[in-house]
Amino acid sequence: MLLKLFAPVLHSFRVGVQRMTHVFARSTSSLPSQAIMHSEHGDPNSVLYLENSQMPRTVQDTEVLVKMIMAPINPSDINMVEGTYHMLPRLPAVCGNEGVGEVVEVGGRVSSLRPGDWVIPADTGFGTWRNFAVSDQTLLRKVPNDVPAISAATIMVNPCTAYRMLKDFVCLHEGDCVIQNGANSAVGQAVIQLAKEWGYQTINVVRNRPDLDQLTEYLKSLGATHVVTEEFSRSHQMKDLVSSMKSPPKLAFNTVGGDSATNILKRLDNKGVMVTYGGMSKKSIAVPTGALIFKRARLTGYWNAKWVQENKENPELVRMFDDLFDLVRECKLLPPASETFSLSDFQHAVKTSLEGFKGSKKIFLMDEYP
Repeated sequence: MLLKLFAPVLHSFRVGVQRMTHVFARSTSSLPSQAIMHSEHGDPNSVLYLENSQMPRTVQDTEVLVKMIMAPINPSDINMVEGTYHMLPRLPAVCGNEGVGEVVEVGGRVSSLRPGDWVIPADTGFGTWRNFAVSDQTLLRKVPNDVPAISAATIMVNPCTAYRMLKDFVCLHEGDCVIQNGANSAVGQAVIQLAKEWGYQTINVVRNRPDLDQLTEYLKSLGATHVVTEEFSRSHQMKDLVSSMKSPPKLAFNTVGGDSATNILKRLDNKGVMVTYGGMSKKSIAVPTGALIFKRARLTGYWNAKWVQENKENPELVRMFDDLFDLVRECKLLPPASETFSLSDFQHAVKTSLEGFKGSKKIFLMDEYP
């Protein structure tokens, strides 16, 4: 099963190391393009549609024509379509916040990019679920094209979230422990790999499922120290597990909410911090009074889109991407197991992305490359 899930990753390595062979005739004034769009907010299974159009080849002085290569379906993309995300684009809008594309044409005053470069959106709301996009150069970020395309397409949201949460809230030292729920999510998998690289232990909570043994084996192959179920996290055995470690977790990552969040909060060390970055259960967090008074636990949140928006000129932003891509090259930061879809098959892609116990990230592959 794992080989099947990672087939797109192996395919993307070829995409990453081979330059695209598609050549666009200079005489062509426009290019056929498709885009997945929505003109109203609501159920993604109902409001999304595929629009066919002709994309002009000509660009203005500071503009860039980008041919999209890959783009994932993330929870934030779905939330934008539903109208529940805190940042919403003007409608009608092309869907998709994350993805990687190749520069095809550049305007006369564009000096930082050239044809053949790979780029990702510099901000939220770009609209990546399409074949082509014309954008001002300031809205794009150049990324290496010597890495797998799937890694570049999925670097902007989940690995960056994991990186910042591990760096910004608690000063961790080698051997320290981090606990997280939703550990099989793309962020959770990135947390496991970065923690392993930086010498941290991890306790990873997941929902019970039919293929639990397989999931546990997979997460441990990424570097997970312990993998436990939600039921186990509520038991006395969980207390024993934490007691057996060098010290209780100093940092907790919550993407579930509800009882799951309360359970990992209870396991924090004195003055520990729980960072919430999602709310999959859509349930509020019940905070034990003792955790606040006697353990002096701190609860806070992280929103990657906002951090990136506020740190566009911060050298730490560049350093973060450099660090992450170095780990990608060293095969120490693998992309999540994935399944690819064509744009024309968007209904199936979106439907399966909304199903429970997803075993793979759903990714739009704009073309089948040799």
